[in-house]
Amino acid sequence: MNLPRVASRDEWLAARVELLAEEKALTRARDAVNTRRRSLPMVRIGKEYLFTGPHGEARLPDLFEGRRQLIVYHFMFDPGWDAGCRSCSLTVDGIGHLAHLHARDTTLALVSRAPFGAIEAYRARMGWQIPWYSSYGGDFNHDFHVTVDESVAPIFYNYRTKAEHERAGEPWYTGAELREIHGVSVFLRDRRDGAVFHTYSTYARGTDLLTATYNWLDLTALGRQEDWESPPGRGDGPFMSWVRRHDEYGPDA
Repeated sequence: MNLPRVASRDEWLAARVELLAEEKALTRARDAVNTRRRSLPMVRIGKEYLFTGPHGEARLPDLFEGRRQLIVYHFMFDPGWDAGCRSCSLTVDGIGHLAHLHARDTTLALVSRAPFGAIEAYRARMGWQIPWYSSYGGDFNHDFHVTVDESVAPIFYNYRTKAEHERAGEPWYTGAELREIHGVSVFLRDRRDGAVFHTYSTYARGTDLLTATYNWLDLTALGRQEDWESPPGRGDGPFMSWVRRHDEYGPDA
């Protein structure tokens, strides 16, 4: 395995200070991007979406649980699957206590197209307490481009058409490999009249920062240990090939 070179403490400190300048620049760049995100216009949701949750039928405003903001994680769980997506499960495992979001008047919920019974069984298996709703039989997943089915809606995942994904060599975003794809959508509710607005959606690696395990591993010398990373020679497999559901790693995990 290609490990970092061994250096003196002084050499390490000089290299670390040099990297710190780049880290600070990245932080400032992220702050600037976050400012632009908060400045995006918003679109009023005029369509009524129906979900199934722990208390029966729910509309999109109900998912806010009385709060002003709603973050929806589009969790990949096809109606024909026996279990939820393992990489989505990795992301959800890293979500902290929801009280911190609630303190900022924000609700986080998962939405999948699997029937609610399958969702509840999988949630119990994973030991999660996060609100999780089924959008089965509705348009929500299609309208937010996380279910790939051209018979229902044109492909427009991560703001690219099917032709654009094909030209980019990304067949997995065209339904060629999976019909369900992950993403995050954010909504704001106007308390004066109850109107709901769509403010933001991100997909693909736009959700990378939300997966806590990745961010912890990115601090280490070996990183995520995937073959796309640099420096080369520290990976043991392709992108996310190592990921399992947390009860599938075995007794030594």
